[in-house]
Amino acid sequence: MRQTTMLKPAEVKKDWYIVDAEGMRLGRLATKVASVLRGKHKPTYTPNVDCGDYVIIINASKVVYTGDQEEKKIYYRHSMYPGGLKSRTIGLMKREYPVELVEHAVKGMLPHNKLGDKIRTHLYVYEGAEHPHAAQKPIVLK
Repeated sequence: MRQTTMLKPAEVKKDWYIVDAEGMRLGRLATKVASVLRGKHKPTYTPNVDCGDYVIIINASKVVYTGDQEEKKIYYRHSMYPGGLKSRTIGLMKREYPVELVEHAVKGMLPHNKLGDKIRTHLYVYEGAEHPHAAQKPIVLK
């Protein structure tokens, strides 16, 4: 009889992956990264355990998107005060806040609960090609 393996938090082995976002589409990058952060690429995936890996994304300012999203796609946020609705187009986000743009895309594809909050801390996004995680010897993620 086969038995489903349920991983315990102490048994998790975490690896480090690096992704070069230059020329990649934002949504496709976010789905792949979210899957690795969640641990769905491993045969020992357990939904209620943080069994994912660490991911470093470099060149976030060189990510691309399709169509006419430059001015049409708008990100909204609210300060919870009257008249506190703020909006930014995706073009402005890419020019001035490329790290937040990629983090926001990945955040939307992770669970919206305490486990998702913990998983989100394993994502590191950098605007340029340099990162301070060379000591972890990250593996290139295709």
